[in-house]
Amino acid sequence: MKKNFLSKITMGLCCVSLWSCVNLEEMNVDPNNATSTDPQLLLTNVEYKTFSGASKSPAYATRQLVMTDGENTNQVYKWSHGSFDVYSDLRDVEKLIKNAKDQPVYSALAHFIRAYDYYNLTLMFGDIPCSEALKGETDGLYKPRYDSQESVLAYILKQLEEANASLIEHANETVNGDIVFDGDLMKWRKVVNAFRLKVLMTLSKHSTIEGQSVKSAFASIVSNQPLIQSNADNGQLVFIDQQDNRYPFFNDSGFGSGLYMDSTYISTLRIRKDNRLFAFCTQTPAAKEEGKSIDDFTAYDGGDPIKPYAMVNKKATNHGCSKPQPRYYQNSTNEPLIFIGYTEQQLILAEAVVRGWIAGNAKDYYDSAVKASFSFYHAYATEFSSYLTPEAAEMYLTGEYVHWDDSATKEEKIAKIVMQKYIPSFLQGGQWTMIYEYHRTGYPTYRLSNNMTVGARWMYPLDEYNNNSSNLKESLISQYAGNDIITDLIWCFK
Repeated sequence: MKKNFLSKITMGLCCVSLWSCVNLEEMNVDPNNATSTDPQLLLTNVEYKTFSGASKSPAYATRQLVMTDGENTNQVYKWSHGSFDVYSDLRDVEKLIKNAKDQPVYSALAHFIRAYDYYNLTLMFGDIPCSEALKGETDGLYKPRYDSQESVLAYILKQLEEANASLIEHANETVNGDIVFDGDLMKWRKVVNAFRLKVLMTLSKHSTIEGQSVKSAFASIVSNQPLIQSNADNGQLVFIDQQDNRYPFFNDSGFGSGLYMDSTYISTLRIRKDNRLFAFCTQTPAAKEEGKSIDDFTAYDGGDPIKPYAMVNKKATNHGCSKPQPRYYQNSTNEPLIFIGYTEQQLILAEAVVRGWIAGNAKDYYDSAVKASFSFYHAYATEFSSYLTPEAAEMYLTGEYVHWDDSATKEEKIAKIVMQKYIPSFLQGGQWTMIYEYHRTGYPTYRLSNNMTVGARWMYPLDEYNNNSSNLKESLISQYAGNDIITDLIWCFK
């Protein structure tokens, strides 16, 4: 999503409690021809581009949305080539580091953003250019080799370790232009370390990474580093009602007549009597006409993702399908996009206990994650706050399909943990996380027809075939026997 940089700076001035102020003299700087090297300007731009991205595509693939007026490639797992556009964002990260030589705390945040971008890239494709990437201007290297995914993930962990160390060293320095935490470096440390745990849990199928123990690295962070303590520490981007800085789906025409909720997602919430359902979607028109109350779970339904479109459209025409709540496209600020938050961290910790990576009480971690998710929607889906109280969360945690059972098998526990990642992922900042979780754990299970296979990755961009074909082909041979198809598993999930 392309943003007007002038609006980003103005937004920093308007939202003082969350964003740092920006010098008025710098407000007219053209981001495409910037003359200033002040890192605060670059930081604002880089953070916004990195954390404001949102798409409905993952919601089709993860059985949360359906289309009734045509085929959505994500709904039927027919996507093809991905994009390397994020390298453009990474160039701005490199500029931030270059211009922050005398203010290293900015570089610390840049190390995190660099790690975040490379993490998302490597999970999309597998091997990617990393050690030789972004050296066209400096070294004349325009055809970078591909690094193995193991090497990329090791590099990401090193970047995060360096970010944490630098934030400790420069804890008393001032950061301006930070639109996430307004310069609160302790909160950044918590987010950096929570993300380190996420990366390490991504490696749950492997005991080591480049000779280092995954389990030991995870346990060391938990024992020695600060972590997110509540929703107040969430790594998230908050939107304001100002042009080019509003919630990304505001006034999105894609929520029109052909888009409905997926029946399997609604069933997942309905069977658990999960009140977050009310914050996600509307009652069916038929249920509303019958006068059913908001908290009547039978008032919600959707379209079957594997049925012919004509059948789903007929059900919708007969008033049998729910739609996303209007807040997603009518509320200019709606809710923040979380890129790593308390709920996800606590579920990662719960899984680590189940896997024997750390000591602790998995139930406590699990329960705290669910309560935090309810609290998030209580704060932002205000129309439904009376259904999302702490008492409602406590009641939910006693439910047959939700309550933690210490006598359950390891697989049953992991399935329950992943489900509580899946439920609040709807149109959130994690993007494709739940597709990756499926390939890492086997959960959640998605409704598939006989000829469907859940896509595991994206084909490499066509530009790479045209401009870097030798290195690309070498990488394809080492990873996928020379093939480039979306059903091959990337290294970390093998």
